[in-house]
Amino acid sequence: MNLVRRTFPLGFVWETADPFLFSVHHRDHFPAGTDDLGPANLAGHQLGQDFDPGLDWRMYHGQTVPGFPAHPHRGFETVTVVLEGLIDHADSGGGTGRFGNGDVQWMTAGAGLQHSEMFPLVRPDAPNPLELFQIWLNLPAAKKMAPPHYRMLWAEKIPVVERDGARVRIIAGVWEGVTAAPPAPDSWAADPAHELAIWIADLAPGASWSLPAASPGVNRRAYLFEGSPVVIEGTSLPVNHGAELEPEAAVIVNGAQPARLLVLQGVPIGEPVAQQGPFVMNSPAELQQAFADYRRTQFGRWPWPRSDFVHPRAKGRFAQYGNGTEETP
Repeated sequence: MNLVRRTFPLGFVWETADPFLFSVHHRDHFPAGTDDLGPANLAGHQLGQDFDPGLDWRMYHGQTVPGFPAHPHRGFETVTVVLEGLIDHADSGGGTGRFGNGDVQWMTAGAGLQHSEMFPLVRPDAPNPLELFQIWLNLPAAKKMAPPHYRMLWAEKIPVVERDGARVRIIAGVWEGVTAAPPAPDSWAADPAHELAIWIADLAPGASWSLPAASPGVNRRAYLFEGSPVVIEGTSLPVNHGAELEPEAAVIVNGAQPARLLVLQGVPIGEPVAQQGPFVMNSPAELQQAFADYRRTQFGRWPWPRSDFVHPRAKGRFAQYGNGTEETP
């Protein structure tokens, strides 16, 4: 049996399978930051809509600081995995924080909230590289209107397993008997029966990585985002390509250079998906209601002085929740 159903190229937005909606890989070589925590020279950048893949770095929707100023969501979750660099988070529920350099934020938009995701350039005299995944994970109809929530999975508490030349970060799920930190409570990932996994593997040259068998019907995809081609059960996967895999056990063998892969898997939710912009519901009528609710309530309104709110340069990693509690790694 060929365990690789098909391969496909990776664009800016990566295609995923139910229960995931999509994934984006951000990699920006930001320069040193000004006193405003933004770049000094904006030549060549179209502020407010800067997604040119030919640039070394992008402002996205930021005007001063790169990133995504306040915007709404309803009906799904974001899993933001920061491999390098920092993100300043703020939301309409009163939550805020700074995280990065291996941290993961698991945010349930649920019934609706606004949030901002800014990329502060905190180093004034050195480059500020940024690399992250943002993975959109759907919610079933029963959880679409769950209370908004976010949880920090600090880098220090994310399990890492090293074996046979593979270094695997277990963001969600179980690998080699090691279980990830708990996700947000209303997540599809919160039930182990859904077999949801998010794994990031760094493979040494010539290394092999064994994916465990999942149940029939589980959707599984692997994304080779850096390095040299790998071989999955006899099928070559070029760099910057993804592979749709059967859920049976499989071995990924690396080539002559280090390689990096993301694997997403899970039992599908199996419900209709109606998506428009920042809202993901089950029907067009629910989408119309989401837009109407946002116009009416602003999902709690924005409590911060700026839509692109950032913290002072010297502020360390922390999370403050809507109930006023604060935690650090």
